[in-house]
Amino acid sequence: MLSEALTTVAAAGGTAVVQTAGTDAWTGLRERIARWFGRGDETRERAERERLDRTAGALETAARSGQTERTRDRQEAVWQDRFETLLESLPAEQREAAAEELKSLAEKYGAPSQAAAGQVSGNAFRGPTAFEVGEAGDRVTRLAPDQPA
Repeated sequence: MLSEALTTVAAAGGTAVVQTAGTDAWTGLRERIARWFGRGDETRERAERERLDRTAGALETAARSGQTERTRDRQEAVWQDRFETLLESLPAEQREAAAEELKSLAEKYGAPSQAAAGQVSGNAFRGPTAFEVGEAGDRVTRLAPDQPA
């Protein structure tokens, strides 16, 4: 099982893929994500580019049919799971470097941070969540669903 920090990086990667699809930055992210997954294996990189293209196509189709939010959520979850799976499969000494690379990609291609201005934008919260922004930094507190007494 991944640490919360690695799960957060995987989620950010999924969000970056979905937010970048169909934009001018898509080609750059597509290539870097394919290389990240391929880890030097050209056949695997090609397969990842095809998966990324299917994601972009699904998002484009969803935009035309009015299913954008549902498709975006599903694609973000799919890519988060794929990132988590690869990170889990790596030896510990490679996992941190791969996570740093993915974090860098997510920061470069994902939604810019709005924390400095006290604004929150482009975030997806699945389940009860309290989000606080303050001088001490950002903090996400996940709340468990109400439990019967």
